[in-house]
This record gives sequence, C-alpha cells and structure tokens, in this order.
Amino acid sequence: MSSRTIGVVGLGGMGAGMAHALLAAGLPVAVHNRTAAKATDVVAAGAQQADSAAALAARSDVVLLSLSDEYAVEEVLFGELVPQLRPGTPVVDTSSVSPAYARHTATRLAASGVRRIEACVVGNPEMARAGQLRVFTAGDPEHVGQVQDVLTAVGQQVRHLGESGSATGLKLALNLLLGAQTVALAETVAFAEGIGVPRADLLELVAAGGWHSPVLGFRSQFMRRGEYQPAGFRAALMLKDLQLIAEEAAARGVAVPLTATAAERFADAVRAGRGDDDAAVVVEVSASAYPPPSVKEMS
Repeated sequence: MSSRTIGVVGLGGMGAGMAHALLAAGLPVAVHNRTAAKATDVVAAGAQQADSAAALAARSDVVLLSLSDEYAVEEVLFGELVPQLRPGTPVVDTSSVSPAYARHTATRLAASGVRRIEACVVGNPEMARAGQLRVFTAGDPEHVGQVQDVLTAVGQQVRHLGESGSATGLKLALNLLLGAQTVALAETVAFAEGIGVPRADLLELVAAGGWHSPVLGFRSQFMRRGEYQPAGFRAALMLKDLQLIAEEAAARGVAVPLTATAAERFADAVRAGRGDDDAAVVVEVSASAYPPPSVKEMS
C-alpha cells in the first residue's frame, strides 16, 4: 500500500468518483472543494478534508485536479496550489481545457518546479467511482510513470499519447461526438413525440436496435425519467467544450458546422437555467435563433 497522500481538488461527479476509486485502491486521500458539503460522502469513506486548496497542497505528495474550466484551473492551481507545492510534486490534471492552454500550463508549472501530468478521462461518474474510466495521458513519460498507481486506480485503461495537449485534444474530439449525438437523440425524441410516438417507446426501440450505444443509453436514462440530476455531464460544461472545439478548429482552418449547431442547443439549455442539469436536458428545451454565449460569458 502506498504511503503517499493523494490530494484531490474538485469534487464534482467525476472528481468525487475518482476520490472514491483512490480510496478503494488503498491510497491515502485528502480532498478539497470550495463547496465543502460536496466532500461529505468522500470523507465518510475515509478521506481527509482540507479547509483550503493551499492546506491540501501542503499535505499532498500528488495532487489530482478535476476542475470545470480554464478559469478555475488558473485560479485554483496557480493562485492557491502552486505557492504551497513542494518542488517535483506531480499534478495530475484531468480538467478539460484547450490544447494550447494545456501546453502553456505545463510550461508554467515546470518553471515552478512542479510536474504536470495531463490525464484526460473518458467515462461518467459511476465509472469513475468504480475505477473504470479510460485515461489518456500526455507529457513527459517519466513523470507519467511516477503516478501510475493513481492512474490505474481510476482507470481500466491508461494510454499515453505524447506531448502536452494531445490528450486534451483527443478528449475534445470525443466530446464533439458526444455533444452531437446527444442533440441528435434529443431531436429524434422531439420529432417522435411531435408525430404521436411516446418517448418511452422510441427510447426502448433505440436501446434494442442497431442504434444503441453506451453513450446514447446513458443519456436515454435521463430522458426516459425526465430527471436530469445528478448530472453525468452538465449541459454548461458541454457548451464550454463545444466552444473550445470551435475555437481550436477555427485556429486550424477546420470546418465544424455541426459543432456550432450543437453548441446552440446547449446554449439554449443554459439560458433556460438548466446548465447544471445533465446534457440530456436539451430534449426538454426549445431551440432558439440566438447565438450561444461565449466561454467568458459562461464563466
């Protein structure tokens, strides 16, 4: 059993799930979340609770970040953690950010003597808690090897992709597909209901036929119940990732018109006050002609 303390910062669905998986693997875990109540379940399972990110940094040998966006990473990582981290401390960053920001973060951390391990995770909170995520890493392979116990505790598969930015680029590509599929399923349900086909009947046929996939099946559960909490992937975060994709594509001259359309639908959900609900909530929100808000407007 490792004696290293793993500090987990950010206890949303994925962060809390990974903290549970680390505890199940026998690793000492300390946690911090700005909304302290979110730590209750993980602390009951055996984690130590830190009153601040800085306090967590001081007691951690490895830090795992699970934060919502680049603004949160900037504020928490550089504003609170870095001043307290010991030189050489590995930071396993699972936050979804742009490839450019990932590379910039790695450079800045290296200058501070801190090692960034890019570790993008694919799955949902249930898979996180079971240690069944797929983990894609990037950065220095030697640094990745130093946190192999952490990565294998949360993931059923760990695959190294290459230099900084490559893992987050892949994660965004997969989220493009997820966002488009979710919107397509929502419009299929809306069309079926519009012509008199009950939602439950349609979703049952999708699940039993060649259209089925684990991704659509997971979102279908929310749509079938008409309940979107607790969220597997919040609509606001889906919008954020689709906007990052659009920005990266524009910078590289890649046309992604479907991404723009899907982003509009998630923007509708956010404007309707459903941003904290699961992305499947787009099925309940009418489309509008308004352009999606920018990432800065969502922060």
